[in-house]
Amino acid sequence: MKLKNRIIVGFLMVILVPLLLFAAALFGISEAQHRNASGNETVQEAVYDYDITISDNGSSQARIQIMTKDLFFTAFIILIFTSVSVGLWIYRSVATPLVKLRKATQNIKDGNLDFVLDVEGTDEFAELCRDFEEMRRRLKESAEEKVLLDKENKELISNISHDLKTPITAVKGYVEGIMDGVADTPEKMDRYVRTIYNKTNEMDHLINELTFYSKIDTNRIPYTFSKLNVEDYFSDCAEEVGLELETRGIQLCYANYVDKDVLVIADGEQIRRVIHNIISNAIKYMDKQNGMKGIIQIRVKDVGDFVQVEIEDNGKGIAAKDLPYIFDRFYRTDVSRNSSKGGSGIGLSIVRKILEDHGGKVWATSKEGIGTIMYFVLRKYQEVPMQ
Repeated sequence: MKLKNRIIVGFLMVILVPLLLFAAALFGISEAQHRNASGNETVQEAVYDYDITISDNGSSQARIQIMTKDLFFTAFIILIFTSVSVGLWIYRSVATPLVKLRKATQNIKDGNLDFVLDVEGTDEFAELCRDFEEMRRRLKESAEEKVLLDKENKELISNISHDLKTPITAVKGYVEGIMDGVADTPEKMDRYVRTIYNKTNEMDHLINELTFYSKIDTNRIPYTFSKLNVEDYFSDCAEEVGLELETRGIQLCYANYVDKDVLVIADGEQIRRVIHNIISNAIKYMDKQNGMKGIIQIRVKDVGDFVQVEIEDNGKGIAAKDLPYIFDRFYRTDVSRNSSKGGSGIGLSIVRKILEDHGGKVWATSKEGIGTIMYFVLRKYQEVPMQ
């Protein structure tokens, strides 16, 4: 029952019960007086539970006065009892949830959010308690998200620091070698300079990832969507990637199974980033120590309303326990973080974010010792006929 209704019912009980008793007393007194006025002889009569014998008019008046006093006293007692009962009823409906709210606020003040505020009823205080419980739940979620975010930020700083240290150390060593005259032939000098250039490119890539990560966290990724011809766009991407893979001794196989006139709406620069991140991850874990040549295959297929891109490698594969988490931020299958497999741990999470913002999705299949296939889809561009 709502608190307003409880107060109204209590008020009516406190007012109406005494009024009813008072009306009943007046009615009884008037009836007694009427009977006394009409009787000329001694009448023996029992009134209610009093068993009073009225023998004449004088004694009748005395009896009526006693009865009236008793009735008013009884009404007074009932009034007090009713008021106390109604007061306690309303007080309990208010005090019980207030006590719970006080304990809950004390818990929150002490930093404890691991409690549940249980309440029953439908009155205003019950609704207040339910709103308070919802606030507590959201505060707890917010606190947990903040702890997770702080942990991720610390991990990001640790990863970037670790992975920047490796190329910086290499650059420093090669520069010192040049200064000390160790690169005393044109061939050595050329090799040192190329190594320095490659290491600075690694640092530049890590810094770009860090910058892009900050844009992801604030939803400020700059997208420029346009219509892209699937055949032309992915052929250019494959050619660009092929040059990089060739320098690493990895073979690229590209196949397009999509018609020439198929278009997608996408940001060409960001989809290039997707392909680059996936292939960089494949190169990182290629691990061909048995002399086998690394192979990466790119296949573009038509799957109804979507264009599906498959990027397959013949690397060491991903364990089944790790596969569901590879697109999570900072998740690394390489726990040891050795220098040959560095990286910030956010490359594939960036891939997922970009594709989700394009209305697509990404997933993977893998077999250890055989390789991994990364899949992603982009929605086709379709002309909407004018009505």
